[in-house]
Amino acid sequence: MVSCGSGFPVGTTKAGAESFIRQSTHTSASWNSPVGHLIPSRLTEPSTRCSARLPFQRWYATAPADFLFAVKGARFITRMKKLREVQIPLANFFASGLLCLEEKLGPILWQFPPNLGWNEMRFREFFQLLPRNTEEAAQLARLHDNKLKARAWLRTDASRPLRYAVEIRHPSFLAAEFFAFLREVRAALVFADTAGRWPYAEELTTDFAYIRLHGDSELYVSGYEDSVLRSWAKRIRNWNRSRDVFVYFDNDAKVRAPFDARRLTELLS
Repeated sequence: MVSCGSGFPVGTTKAGAESFIRQSTHTSASWNSPVGHLIPSRLTEPSTRCSARLPFQRWYATAPADFLFAVKGARFITRMKKLREVQIPLANFFASGLLCLEEKLGPILWQFPPNLGWNEMRFREFFQLLPRNTEEAAQLARLHDNKLKARAWLRTDASRPLRYAVEIRHPSFLAAEFFAFLREVRAALVFADTAGRWPYAEELTTDFAYIRLHGDSELYVSGYEDSVLRSWAKRIRNWNRSRDVFVYFDNDAKVRAPFDARRLTELLS
């Protein structure tokens, strides 16, 4: 399976989300599963209480049966807490509604800031806390505290495995020990194209590959020329011989992401 998409934030209106999903589900026989990229910023700390129906429930109902949502882990955990004492913040994250996505829940991304380096003990403790399936996630969610202002969702309709991807921005992660750790915990290293701003590596560490394209020459701004997209398509086909591949465009400052995603879809069809 190869899946491609771009992003929309948690505050996206219903009409905006429906429009995005319709545009993202242009499929061909060789394009198995369209993917939307869901970025739940402030999931554990919304400014107001959610309506009776959680955003995740609305998105689940709107998306086609074969649509997948990839979820970005809470910045409070990765950037503010930097993985220290995060059991309750993780409970709040998993209680915030993402389990409503059921079989449409794709990989969960943990993006770490440039000032957080490789610390084996800290990362090992973090991954020990992470649930390996949705049943464990529901159990963890029950530990949420009153900082979760949204209505808690504490159940799952079935036990499904959870996939995790790690995006790094500190050069200390470019080490054999870190790659070995990812293989041990079965997490994917994100192949993050950041226009040369942060370290880049292509290490396949689990049964899927996760690619984030933030901009070819200017971070979050520039688009991807056809020749560059053809190069990515060639590599994606190669990786897809042995594993699923998820590709997301994050060059959205000038709304290039959905157009680049559609063009890459065409090249892979």
